[in-house]
Amino acid sequence: MALNKVVENVQAALEGVENNMTFMLGGFGLCGIPENAIKELVRRGITGLTCISNNAGVDDFGLGLLLQGKQIKKMISSYVGENKEFERQMLSGELEVDLVPQGSLAERCRAAGAGIPAFYTPAGYGTEVAEGKEVRIFDGKPHILEMAFQADFAFVKAWKGDTAGNLIFKATAKNFNPMMAMAGKITVAEVEELVPAGALDPNQIHTTGVFVQRIFQGTDYEKRIERITTRPKV
Repeated sequence: MALNKVVENVQAALEGVENNMTFMLGGFGLCGIPENAIKELVRRGITGLTCISNNAGVDDFGLGLLLQGKQIKKMISSYVGENKEFERQMLSGELEVDLVPQGSLAERCRAAGAGIPAFYTPAGYGTEVAEGKEVRIFDGKPHILEMAFQADFAFVKAWKGDTAGNLIFKATAKNFNPMMAMAGKITVAEVEELVPAGALDPNQIHTTGVFVQRIFQGTDYEKRIERITTRPKV
């Protein structure tokens, strides 16, 4: 019989969240971000957070809401160019920022989920990214040592999930969500559609329930577009 990992709501899903924790938050831009979890973190007013996320949201949505409330102490990200409040806090020294090459960010999440403590990569060598890091030569090319992330919670958002915690991500939401789901000490998944165990096609599952501790049916998804680009009418 499959384990039932369903919790009643987002409030129950975030049990144990405290100040000064490190969180992974899935998604790419504003696609596939854990909207419900972020809003609950804002409501709780917890502070001193270290957030690992490819993006930092926009000024009034996603992680931008946590930045507005000065709840984030440190951001570990790849692309942060859509958030003016992020820029202001970084330049003023209010926010500690660790910018990581996008591939290295993804691999540091994946490595954590795979039990790999560190790896070597050529990405970032010769730049500020490499400062203070060990360098080794492989096939005549310098590589820097990157450490796997450690996170107290991973918050991910899936298209579909079942009561056993198996997840299917849709389209761009497959960026970062699956590897972060593997990497948190506690992984919380919010889903657009929650179905009974056995209802999902096993061949379509991206994250197996063994990695997920809590799952709940999300509500009121806005699914905003980070930057709308259209062609002029002809």
